[in-house]
Amino acid sequence: MLYAETGKLDAVEEEKCYEQKQYKNGLKFCKMILSNPKFAEHGETLAMKGLTLNCLGKKEEAYEFVRKGLRNNVKSHVCWHVYGLLQRSDKRYDEAIKCYRNALKLDKDNLQILRDLSLLQIQMRDLEGYRETRYQLLQLRPTQRASWIGYAVAHHLLKDYEMALKLLEEFRQTQQVPPSKIDYEYSELILYQNQVMREADLFQESLEHIETYEKQVCDKLLVEEIKGEMLLKLGRLKEASEVFKNLIDRNAENWCYYEGLEKALQLSTLEERLQIYEDISKQHPRAISPRRLPLNLVPGEKFRELMDKFLRVNFSKGCPPLFTTLKSLYYNTEKVSIIQELVTNYETSLKTCDFFSPYENGEKEPPTTLLWVQYFLAQHFDKLGQYSLALDYINAAIASTPTLIELFYMKAKIYKHMGNLREAVKWMDEAQSLDTADRFINSKCAKYMLRANMIKEAEEMCSKFTREGTSAMENLNEMQCMWFQTECISAYQRLGRYGDALKKCHEVERHFSEITDDQFDFHTYCMRKMTLRAYVDLLRLEDILRRHGFYFKAARSAIEIYLKLYDNPLTSESKQQERNSENLPAKELKKMLSKQRRAQKKAKVEERKHVEREHQPKNQKKKRDEEEETSGLKEELLPEKLERIENPLEEAIKFLIPLKNLVADNIDTHLLAFEIYFRKGKFLLMLQSVKRAFAINKNNPWLHECLIKFSKSVSNHSNLPDIVSKVLSQEMQKIFVNKDLESFNEDFLKHNATSLQHLLSGAKMMYFLDKSRQEKAIAIATRLDEAIKDKNVKTLIKVSEALLDGSFGSCHSQYEEYRMACHKLLPFTPAFLPALSEVGRHGAALNPTANCDVLANET
Repeated sequence: MLYAETGKLDAVEEEKCYEQKQYKNGLKFCKMILSNPKFAEHGETLAMKGLTLNCLGKKEEAYEFVRKGLRNNVKSHVCWHVYGLLQRSDKRYDEAIKCYRNALKLDKDNLQILRDLSLLQIQMRDLEGYRETRYQLLQLRPTQRASWIGYAVAHHLLKDYEMALKLLEEFRQTQQVPPSKIDYEYSELILYQNQVMREADLFQESLEHIETYEKQVCDKLLVEEIKGEMLLKLGRLKEASEVFKNLIDRNAENWCYYEGLEKALQLSTLEERLQIYEDISKQHPRAISPRRLPLNLVPGEKFRELMDKFLRVNFSKGCPPLFTTLKSLYYNTEKVSIIQELVTNYETSLKTCDFFSPYENGEKEPPTTLLWVQYFLAQHFDKLGQYSLALDYINAAIASTPTLIELFYMKAKIYKHMGNLREAVKWMDEAQSLDTADRFINSKCAKYMLRANMIKEAEEMCSKFTREGTSAMENLNEMQCMWFQTECISAYQRLGRYGDALKKCHEVERHFSEITDDQFDFHTYCMRKMTLRAYVDLLRLEDILRRHGFYFKAARSAIEIYLKLYDNPLTSESKQQERNSENLPAKELKKMLSKQRRAQKKAKVEERKHVEREHQPKNQKKKRDEEEETSGLKEELLPEKLERIENPLEEAIKFLIPLKNLVADNIDTHLLAFEIYFRKGKFLLMLQSVKRAFAINKNNPWLHECLIKFSKSVSNHSNLPDIVSKVLSQEMQKIFVNKDLESFNEDFLKHNATSLQHLLSGAKMMYFLDKSRQEKAIAIATRLDEAIKDKNVKTLIKVSEALLDGSFGSCHSQYEEYRMACHKLLPFTPAFLPALSEVGRHGAALNPTANCDVLANET
């Protein structure tokens, strides 16, 4: 950096302190320079002081000093560079890029500024700008490896494959690696070069390239996979078949290799395909895949024959994941009935004579075979929704072997699918107690506890595997344990603790922001280490990062909560307490005051702990202070503040935007968007949302409700601008096809007469359109006859909640009748038990989605 001669040594020392993160020492050197009257207004020193203060978390002072330095020396590239670094630290990347460009106008060949600019450009995916910057760096440093690689990657990302390949080949020729030597970085360069060829559809060139350099590639398996893929693309099927046979010999469990072999051999008949699998099975008698894959192909008696062999081997061997291996066949009812017949016959025969069939002779099956058969049958009937039978089989298995974790795990799973979450927790805890050192079963137990809204117990369960000295909740947040946080969100949401739920939603959002920011560490590292394939994959993953299920789940919950808070805003705590104390009887008031006293006592304990921490040994305190300084302070997420936000719809839109950009193929994204815009009164955006949802699935029950609400809202607003009214009427005509809302709803009910979810939505809209048709609407929603296909726990609970939450007006007697009918159908489900408390009902009414998301048939 350019400083005047006087104080130059101090300036160099200050810069060194900044680079080594010795910020307090850096400030001392800045003070020494600025205390000299000649340099009191020295722009570059003021800017560096601001940058150092920013690293200590003093942002306002930092901006003040940097701006002052820039005003004093606006022609200094250092000041502009520092201002850019400050903007980058606040994630104002566009502003930072402007600052770097201003710095380059003053010093166009400054390598550090060019590198910093290129990092921001690739981070922001300004690929055109990135290519230009990398070209400048290549011109300035043509001997550096990163200059060539960075410029080639820029062309690759812009899909200019020809130029990328020219640059990579030019660079490869400069590498002095003898053909006999295997060098990892050179190997990665060759594989990256080949990846670019494949993406450019240069199949012949890719094949020749990999064959030429295969001896110098470390990943021999990938070489063979590329050969097989390219030979298939080029139609050289005989050679491709040999490659895939070799790959199967290497790994007989990879299903992709079998798919490639079938394509290469062009097998036309079922017999030919089965013969291939039989031959491979003889060569690899211990492999499962060549015996499992034919089960996808064959029907009827041939399926029975092959399945019989497959099941016997696995039951005799004792294979716990057998059901998981076969679960994908359960879409076919014929195959399901054959599996059921075979396995129930095994169970009967094993009980009587220890053979799979009473007509067999020879060596008897060990007692464990019957155990695994019963375990399989429990999973089978659970999958089919026959929970009583599933429980009978799992109880029989537990009676014979009460020490096997898998059995208790399965019993918990059955109870979960029945809707009895408390009982599920009990049995999962039993499974966990059999092996307290197993992190998987510990996590499952915590997850089940969260599903049952037992948040404190779940935290205690997780604390067995978290760091000592900090709360499990804090430690899990530090470790970005998002399965735990998303389950917490759902639990808090069901309990009506919206502030806590929103806190977790924002924590998940922060994790994704941190993952995005973590790219900065790899932009230079991957160039240096030549891990270019992984780097390009990382960039492509980051582009769609918020498509991930964890983000979608958190964003959806956040939007639902903000919508609820918009519809029913929470009052301030003091007003709420006053209102509560006025309306409460003496006994309840006493309870509330006692609760407040306990809360105050807890706050005092926390304060005492804080004081104790303050009196820790000086070196520990100093270390903690330094960590806080270097990391910077994040805004604290306070549940009370989050649930009393002034503009909940604006906050909801912040979570919605990534979903609209990245999860546009999910209908829920557009229906959530509709709910937000419906409340904002944005008719064209509402139209956009329902049109996009209609294009994905026009028969979706939630969409049907949105369409009718939308049409009704449009008809109620006669003061819309002419152009808006014209667009709305034209587009709605395409959807409603000249039908009035009642006819549209009747058609929907008629076409979905066997789906309870659709009937529920249609019935809700019938009551919404005409309050006098309450009885008919309730009769439609509460149908439980044989024609209804989706009479599962999840859907039945949705209907019962709709009867309670006012969707059909006041209908307590009809709810009781429906609850009794559901209890006969599902006697073990607590939601339909006669002793359901008023508190439980009120909780369900508050939360229409309560417990629905936890009853899906998943592990």
